[in-house]
Amino acid sequence: MRTAINKKKIINDPVHGFINIPSDLIYDLLEHPIFQRLRRIKQLGLTHYVYPGATHTRFQHTIGAVHLMNQAIKHLQNKGIDISPEEEEAALTAILLHDIGHGPFSHALENSLIEGISHEDLSELLMARLNGEYGGRLGLALKVFKNQYEKKFLHQLVSSQLDMDRMDYLKRDSFFTGVVEGNIGTDRLIKMLDVHNDELAIEAKGIYSVEKFLLARRLMYWQVYYHKTVIASETCLVNIMQRAKQLVKQGYGLYATPALAYFLQTTDIKNSLAQSPNEIIDKFLELDDSDIMVSAKQWLSQPDVILKTLAEGVINRNLPKVEIFRDKIDGSKLGLIREKACKLFKTDQKNVGYLVSTNTITNSAYSLCDEKINIVFNNKTIKDISEVSDILNFAYINQPIQKHYFCFPKDCGE
Repeated sequence: MRTAINKKKIINDPVHGFINIPSDLIYDLLEHPIFQRLRRIKQLGLTHYVYPGATHTRFQHTIGAVHLMNQAIKHLQNKGIDISPEEEEAALTAILLHDIGHGPFSHALENSLIEGISHEDLSELLMARLNGEYGGRLGLALKVFKNQYEKKFLHQLVSSQLDMDRMDYLKRDSFFTGVVEGNIGTDRLIKMLDVHNDELAIEAKGIYSVEKFLLARRLMYWQVYYHKTVIASETCLVNIMQRAKQLVKQGYGLYATPALAYFLQTTDIKNSLAQSPNEIIDKFLELDDSDIMVSAKQWLSQPDVILKTLAEGVINRNLPKVEIFRDKIDGSKLGLIREKACKLFKTDQKNVGYLVSTNTITNSAYSLCDEKINIVFNNKTIKDISEVSDILNFAYINQPIQKHYFCFPKDCGE
């Protein structure tokens, strides 16, 4: 006789405390190999090269987001907002699966292995696959995820400027990096949630919590996500994949795990995905952080000096130097450093770009062009947070700040 599985589990999370698994479907999805793969994908790429504690995973983040979603739904229901059991499960499922499309090292390698396809697109494809496996039980969750369901506020809980995803990653990233500026009061924010005209809103007495949330997000970008060493390590990560692809294209016999080798050898992934989606998705699901690190370890002994140098950066944290500027980088300085790199690494101007690279970073804590954060007052008046905040300068905070960075080997500096 088959023993019934106890699906009423509790997870002890260091950020939120004890988390209850809210339904049998959520439990089953948690146990699925597609979701378990997220245990092997770091939330913050190589940020642990700066903040050693930042080794948390997409799995941990997603569990936290489910917990916050569960709290938000219960709170809204207690306020009299009509959310049926089916809609509740759909919202919980959508937030649970919102990140299953992430590849190795999360955002660090997005568009590097699978060009032109976002992790949101891949999440949608994987949700559709799971919906087939579960006999259509994820149909409503897919509608919520794609913002095709009539109750728009459910999608806003999953994806908006004040969603459960952002609430968890700010609090979690702050906790694991030790950067206290990113810590936010999720309990207070959730208790202030309301729904008006089918849109999420925050009660007026929660204005200060929203202001803290927006400031925390801005500070975390500059202090953590765009830290110089994070930029240096993730530039190495991107460039090592590009160099490996180039060598494979030239017929170079390069070691790689089978999953990674597939993506190094396959050109025009976007077109291939349209023609044979199951094959691409199956191979993608085999990929995680370990494929990159195992392959890069082997590349430490490769004769190609560029690949070897980049592998040194990724494996041994022998990272390039990064300089960040408000204005565009001086072309003459860039030219001199490229020449030095060509001589030092015995390469040409065509290939030195793997070692000497430039790019931009952009940070905007709040966008007036996206769905706004609505503040609702006792008289039922609704205003955007930008209209009522007396602390934040929204003419400034809404303006995307763009900076230019220059990444190059330390031995090639002035």
